[in-house]
Amino acid sequence: MRFNNILILSFLFPLFLSAQTIQPVIGEKTFRFTDTVRERKLTTEIWYPTNDTRKATLKQDYPFIAEPTVRDAVYPSSKHPLILLSHGTGGSRMTLEWLAGALVKKGFIVAAVDHWGNTYDNKIAIDFVTPWQRSRDISFVLTKLLKDTSLSKIIDRDRIGAAGFSIGGYTVLALAGAQLDLDALNKFSDTSEGMQEANIPEFPGLLKTVDEAAVWESFRKSPPLKDNRIKAFFAMSPAIGQGFVSRKQFTAINRPVYIVGAQSDSIAPVKTNAAHYHQLIPKSRLYILGGKAGHYVFLNEAMPELKKTGTPLFNDDKSVDRHVAHELTGAMAVKFFKESLK
Repeated sequence: MRFNNILILSFLFPLFLSAQTIQPVIGEKTFRFTDTVRERKLTTEIWYPTNDTRKATLKQDYPFIAEPTVRDAVYPSSKHPLILLSHGTGGSRMTLEWLAGALVKKGFIVAAVDHWGNTYDNKIAIDFVTPWQRSRDISFVLTKLLKDTSLSKIIDRDRIGAAGFSIGGYTVLALAGAQLDLDALNKFSDTSEGMQEANIPEFPGLLKTVDEAAVWESFRKSPPLKDNRIKAFFAMSPAIGQGFVSRKQFTAINRPVYIVGAQSDSIAPVKTNAAHYHQLIPKSRLYILGGKAGHYVFLNEAMPELKKTGTPLFNDDKSVDRHVAHELTGAMAVKFFKESLK
């Protein structure tokens, strides 16, 4: 398999050239939904193009580099395509804000969900090992957004896509129709490779605290996850690839899928995840960020003060420029969704 390098100028140039147009102001609003049936609070951040005349500002004391926004800005006067975002395990709705900004500047509305029990500030063991709950989160929030009298006027319900990172990558593939084999995933978890992938930095010692019977019960009770309202799927370093061992698990996928991986990803290695998914999903597209780009290259860029802490979540190899990785990936996502959601 031939992997593309992050610095291929022949690919970068037309994407970056198209980005040099006048960009709209970004509006931002927070919604607090609750799925009472599953007892899950699903805080959701919305970013959208706006003609609000107020000055866009940066968030105060914010640890990440982000686009300035207008809080609670007026909604646009026309309909726009919607992209739903699913964060990685132990992250939050804000950790893919760089992608939200790239999409909104090209005319998309973006909605990012806090997956209950699987965020940095709300860690519940079973919610770290029941990823099918996340796809249901996205579908629930999508229903709420489309029922909102104001948002329904600006969301083009015929042009809805989803993007996710890490376990969020699996989340959007499940929404596309991928059907997880939990038994296959558990068998892989017993191998040396599987143990390494299951040992996530966001929840040390996770597997020792999990009630396996409760996990299986949750899996058995989960309804089909495919959401036909969503028409295109963009997965960045998708995880738990070894829960998929056959093309039959992807026969329900009938919409475009784009997968992006990182060559030096040690959390969700390309071989057992991004490339593995690509081999099993017919007509999917794959791009690998080359060199020493790792798993967390898809998280927000951190402010210098946060980078000084040395945490690998926000520090890459010296040869990797996270900003360049975001520019490239964001341009790919914009191009993919524009083509797929015509």
